[in-house]
Amino acid sequence: MTAVPVGIRLTGVHVAYRGREVVHGIDLAIAPGERVALIGPNGAGKSTVLRCVTGMAHERTGTVLLGGVAVESLSREAVARRVAVVPQQATVPFAIRVEELVALGRLPHEHPLLGLRADDRAAVSRAIDRVGLGDLVGRDARELSLGERQLVLLGMAVAQDAPCLLLDEPTVHLDLRHQVATMELLAELNAIDGVTVVAVLHDVALAAHFFPRLVVLDRGRIVADGPPDLALAPGLVRRVFGVDPALVARGAG
Repeated sequence: MTAVPVGIRLTGVHVAYRGREVVHGIDLAIAPGERVALIGPNGAGKSTVLRCVTGMAHERTGTVLLGGVAVESLSREAVARRVAVVPQQATVPFAIRVEELVALGRLPHEHPLLGLRADDRAAVSRAIDRVGLGDLVGRDARELSLGERQLVLLGMAVAQDAPCLLLDEPTVHLDLRHQVATMELLAELNAIDGVTVVAVLHDVALAAHFFPRLVVLDRGRIVADGPPDLALAPGLVRRVFGVDPALVARGAG
């Protein structure tokens, strides 16, 4: 990726689903080029925060700025040029080869008449190499395992070449080797390419090892925000996650 980093700011954000509020007064600023993990128990509001950033949380109040611009004022194409998203799960409803699925990441940049151009094809090739999808090229994406499909979705996001990358549980279907490789790739995209990376993670040890800033959510509110040693203070881990803090410390080690 070669991108000018994009920052994110949420101010006084409330989100409701069918009249029930699930996010309560979130204030969150993520500077351009930061690498941040959102962690917390199930139902804490982590994925909802990501949907706010992309403008997909419809029952929302408050302000969401993407690169200093209110997200609701941006077209879907404009959002896609700023933000690439790797969802937690995605179905592939029709036959499509892996390289074709990765190439869908170029849609925000594609010429309406010329289709994929040389620089688009080069971006797809780079993404396939960077994510390590070479062995999957030519295969029908419907026939892949969930873990393989997750890697292809990551490749599509990398091909999108957006300055901000949002990921919802990117390692959930991956084996340990691919979990580590994915985290290392995210760190590389952030440190070398300057991409702003925001990931929802359930694996607290993985988040603490690979992310310099953790935002902890609980019941729709931010309850901690800072480096891992502060955000995962023993009392907070016991209160929010309901486990012995020593288990988190051993996992992180």
